[in-house]
Amino acid sequence: MTQADDSRRRSRRLTWLFRTAAVFALAMAVWGFVWEPSRLVERDHVLTLPRWPQACDGLRVDVVSDTHTGSPNNGLDRLDRWVRHLAESDADLVLMAGDYVILSVFLGEYIPAGTIAEHLKPLTARKPVYAVLGNHDWWKDGELVSRAFASVGVAMVDNRAVRVDVRGCRFWIAGLGDLLEGHPDIEGTFATIGDDAPVLALTHEPDLLPRIPPRVALTVAGHTHGGQIDLWPFRHQPSPFVHGSHRLKWHVVDGERHLFVTPGIGTSILPVRFGVPPEISRLTLRSASPTP
Repeated sequence: MTQADDSRRRSRRLTWLFRTAAVFALAMAVWGFVWEPSRLVERDHVLTLPRWPQACDGLRVDVVSDTHTGSPNNGLDRLDRWVRHLAESDADLVLMAGDYVILSVFLGEYIPAGTIAEHLKPLTARKPVYAVLGNHDWWKDGELVSRAFASVGVAMVDNRAVRVDVRGCRFWIAGLGDLLEGHPDIEGTFATIGDDAPVLALTHEPDLLPRIPPRVALTVAGHTHGGQIDLWPFRHQPSPFVHGSHRLKWHVVDGERHLFVTPGIGTSILPVRFGVPPEISRLTLRSASPTP
């Protein structure tokens, strides 16, 4: 083989490698910027909780967060889609953990809270919905967002506790303000809980977890979007709590405290999701206590 033949072979090999890499990069870009952000999965999570009573064993709770209506591939049609799924679900109630609007996102469009609220009516007509605000909501006038949602039947529980009775299961939902912008009043909120019934805490920012009273059976949060990119997306066991992490998702344990972080539906900053599809988290709460 002549030197010229060897040079042509190397050139063809490099050309093939370049083309393969380009096709792979294009496929990953289409996946992360178009296909996956357009998906909507309903993922079941069974959580066994030490402080959850037998009387409430099997309670079904749907959780959504970071819906960011107006982000790319996430307009009013997507809003109607997840509202329909929640309304038709067999869950007993819905928890919404904040960030319903967007401050800004590349190629996104701001949609007012009042418009979003109108599209929630089919859901609030079917089942109880409890919600807190996130940092984006506060940046776009949190009081306005709260009033708009409350006007269509959403129970806004920022820094207040409400008693819930579902099919004989009696517990409290303690809503806590966003850690970044909502001035969480933990002491004041829990001071209004007058009995020893179990408590579900609802907040936006997971970093509030170390300050949550140990009596809480489960804290539900959002904010992280699961990192939006996860190259190793499959995990079946509870993960440890990491302060300041933007990759927390699903069941997280910190000592005796249990946290659930939903990966959310919309996007923020960059309109990309890879390995973290938009998710409605469907929780089944199980009691770790033995059956009497």
